[in-house]
Amino acid sequence: MSHQPPRLLIIPGLHDSGPAHWQSWLQQQYRDSRRVVQRDFSRGDVQLWAARIASTIDNAGSGEWIAVAHSFGVLALAHYLAEHPDAPVRQALLVAPADPDRFGAAELLPQRRLAIPSTMICSQNDPWMSVANAQRWAGRWGSHLSNLGRVGHINTESGFGPFPLAQRWVESARTNHLHEQPFAA
Repeated sequence: MSHQPPRLLIIPGLHDSGPAHWQSWLQQQYRDSRRVVQRDFSRGDVQLWAARIASTIDNAGSGEWIAVAHSFGVLALAHYLAEHPDAPVRQALLVAPADPDRFGAAELLPQRRLAIPSTMICSQNDPWMSVANAQRWAGRWGSHLSNLGRVGHINTESGFGPFPLAQRWVESARTNHLHEQPFAA
């Protein structure tokens, strides 16, 4: 295992995360971060998106990663982790996941604990995933679940630009990566 802290991998959701989005803000905080850029951000295809995660990591050189995924990006990351059990991703922050049933993608996702520690952040009134479904997927994946209350989809439209909670999680993950203890949001 490397003595360097893991780099930050940003995995946006559908339509990308614009300049005012918390993921863009978070990426700006870490010069060594990488963003997964999809060929088509308007078309949710778990397998194609997971392949872009793989190519982004492969093209970035060696080293370990912590992943911060949003919405449909959460589904792509989960699929990538299931398909790449030796992936250099050490921890994952899964924010406001999209409901896989909306995309016919549930069967493409892992049905058991992820191989890495993860934290899922959800909202009481997220239009893309009910709290009950977030609890079900978090339980299935062994993710620590944090419900932020009635804050919408945790994106720009619901008022999230800077997101200090995500930055604290990244700092904790980078500091404690040797112990692989997830930060509880």
